[in-house]
Amino acid sequence: MPAIDTKTTKSDVFTVKNALDAEFDNFWKTVSCFAANNFPFEERCEFVQKAEDCNSSTNVIPYMRLLACDLKCINQFQEMIFIALFVAFCFQILVLLIYTINVYYSPALKAVSRFLHMNEHLAGVTLMAFGNTSADFFANLASVERHVPVFANNLSSALFVITISGGLIFYISPFKMNSYETVRDILFLLLATLLMDYFAYTTNHFALGYEFKFFIVLLVYISYIIINVADVYLLQKTIASTRTKMQKLLDEKQTPEIALKLQDLERKLEYYSQDTRVEILEKSSSISITRIRYTTMRMIRNPRVSVNRRYTRNMKLDYTQSKNQGIFRDFFLALRPIKCQAWKQAELLNRVLLLIRAPAVVICTLYIPLVDYEMEKHGWNKLLNAINVVVNPALSISIFLSFMHRKGNFLWYISLQNTLIYGASSFVLTVPFAVFILFHARTDVPPSYHWVFTIMNLTGSMFLIFLCATEIDTVLEVIGNILSIDDNYMGATVKAFTGNLGTLFANTAVAIHGYPKMAFASAIGGSFFTIVVTGNTVAYVRSLVGNRSEHHMEEYGEIAFIFLNMALFTILLWSTTLGFFARRSMGLYSIGLYVVYLLFVTLVHEEVIHSFSDDIQVKSAFGDI
Repeated sequence: MPAIDTKTTKSDVFTVKNALDAEFDNFWKTVSCFAANNFPFEERCEFVQKAEDCNSSTNVIPYMRLLACDLKCINQFQEMIFIALFVAFCFQILVLLIYTINVYYSPALKAVSRFLHMNEHLAGVTLMAFGNTSADFFANLASVERHVPVFANNLSSALFVITISGGLIFYISPFKMNSYETVRDILFLLLATLLMDYFAYTTNHFALGYEFKFFIVLLVYISYIIINVADVYLLQKTIASTRTKMQKLLDEKQTPEIALKLQDLERKLEYYSQDTRVEILEKSSSISITRIRYTTMRMIRNPRVSVNRRYTRNMKLDYTQSKNQGIFRDFFLALRPIKCQAWKQAELLNRVLLLIRAPAVVICTLYIPLVDYEMEKHGWNKLLNAINVVVNPALSISIFLSFMHRKGNFLWYISLQNTLIYGASSFVLTVPFAVFILFHARTDVPPSYHWVFTIMNLTGSMFLIFLCATEIDTVLEVIGNILSIDDNYMGATVKAFTGNLGTLFANTAVAIHGYPKMAFASAIGGSFFTIVVTGNTVAYVRSLVGNRSEHHMEEYGEIAFIFLNMALFTILLWSTTLGFFARRSMGLYSIGLYVVYLLFVTLVHEEVIHSFSDDIQVKSAFGDI
């Protein structure tokens, strides 16, 4: 009987793979780009070139590749110098963000809200809330496969918006809150937060699981939006009904009883008409809508002066002049990065700020068509707007699709070569429209279809705000990882700030322009969207792809949950106590509450005190080792 060869060759041994081998096979696809900081400086360039995360996490500039390969950073001193340069670049982006919000986003938001017959509150909880939080929604969806405590980060984000953004609104522009709407929105937000927290710990015990949780919480948000829309509709119907009753009483023979009924109806009509539709206000009167003595005394309201839109539209109209009178002059004046008069009147520091702002002025002017009812001709510039019509959709489509379709170890610039054709396809509609504008429109008055530019103004400014806010977030994330700051601590503190920079500046700008009700409604509605829609959707999508995390709150989530509920309950307490007058003292209180939260989180991070969450159970990475 022949002997059986029982020897095992070396090649046979290596054909048997375990889970650890599979982990190494996908190493470059799954490893974090920031793991390069654990390598010697001379080896980091090769690492960041191979790690796909270094490209997939890039928005505009690949900072890790820039440090390791292009700038060839070789020691910590050089690293600190380049970090300082990144902070300076971050400030430049911040200037672009602020300029876009003040000059383009805020006027467009007011115009669209008025066009849709919304009041300040409804515009805040729908248009403005979605515009402020949609970028965060898509960013979280893109990271469903990563182990990120989304719900904990959403709670931290909502706490920042409610306390810091809301507190600044109260302090900058004290106002009389909408009593019923404020109480209703805060109670809805409390319900949604408690539901999300309850389901985060008990979903695995439900027979219907994630599907049950997803649809129940989503139903809460849908009900919230329907109730807000129905409230405005019923308010408008009530106003119309009240006016009809008053007209009938005026047609009758006047008696003392009729006079009393008329007075009662007039009081009701005045109350109902306080917030029926967004008005375009003059900036000179809206900067100081309210006056308040000290920080706790009752406010004295100043009159809100509405803009005469017909006057600002036709103030330069002159039919005796040619349709193209001054077309090139207007174009080149609009492209000026710095106005001569502003430069002459500015001091040294203001001139430095004007120089820093100059690139932002040029970028926004060429990309976003300006529509502002407070300006002469509503911001109309015939030649410039004809260029905007072509450039705005093409750039937006190309860059958006390049972000969506970038693959593997390639920057989005590479994908841009393939998506330019989709942007160019918009020329089929935009080029004929631009030619029509040049032949049909006048230079001294906006055309009847000027409202179309409002849509491009709003979407273009939202897109630019998204790019700026996410780039600032990326810069600070790089700096935090280089300085070896814990990711969860960054998510609970720094990222809550950087991720809501757009929201912060948008809300404060809208409040300064005379719409504090809209700004505060956006703070509540945006937090509602962040917690319910973003957190709920990400958890559900994770369950579909098999990435079901048991730790939704991590170490700092419970702290954010407790402080958020504390902030909401105290808003209910002081608003009902003070007759729904939002005072500066309450703004300082809200900001102080967030400072206490930061102190608490920092003490937990430094292990001075223990957090509210349980310690995470240690598990082996592979098998039963």
